[in-house]
Amino acid sequence: MAERILMNEFRTLSREKWVNIELHKDDIFRWDVALIVLNEDSVYYGGYFKARMTFPKNYPYAPPEFRFLQPLYHPNIYADGRLCISILHPPGEDEMSGESAAERWSPAQRVESVLISILSLLDDAECSSPANVDAAVMFRTNPTQYRSIVKAQVEASKENMPPGFVMPVNETVTTIPEVEKEEPDFWADSDVDSDVFGGSDSDEDLDMDQFSGSEEDEDDDDEMQQMDED
Repeated sequence: MAERILMNEFRTLSREKWVNIELHKDDIFRWDVALIVLNEDSVYYGGYFKARMTFPKNYPYAPPEFRFLQPLYHPNIYADGRLCISILHPPGEDEMSGESAAERWSPAQRVESVLISILSLLDDAECSSPANVDAAVMFRTNPTQYRSIVKAQVEASKENMPPGFVMPVNETVTTIPEVEKEEPDFWADSDVDSDVFGGSDSDEDLDMDQFSGSEEDEDDDDEMQQMDED
């Protein structure tokens, strides 16, 4: 069932202008993602930020993993590109962090809601529990220097654009799609063949070959090593 759901989500997001996605080595559970910041009011405007999304086999009952593949100086982004963001945390309440179940992952979430949440986080940093303490301090105390660092990283990110890529016209993506509140086992009695995301019956005949995966053969570590060398 996870493969079918991800195929539908991949097809839908492929039509969006604010994200560029490919399958990594034709693997539906690994996506090469580029977040494109089209909001002119954002300090990240014009950025083309490459990332990798990895989905668990029991998706959507468990959240995907997300990691930027280039350095981003941000209070909520770790040095290795992972994020500290509630929507990617496992379902349920967390008394230690104070996060409610509504803030964390739920099976009713979508890849789209994750990516839009990440775009929102870029300009709306949460500094109370930072992943990068130095960035959090600078964000609060020296915003001019912080913006200077971000602008340099935005310019560097443009080098990751594929040949012939044309930056789309301005669009502001700020609204996180609402999801229906469902019971935790709301798919338990569902027919596996039913299209819970409203795709057409022809989805059953989808051939994985129609999704063009990334031509990169490097794995995550290779890509991070290359950035260090640069």
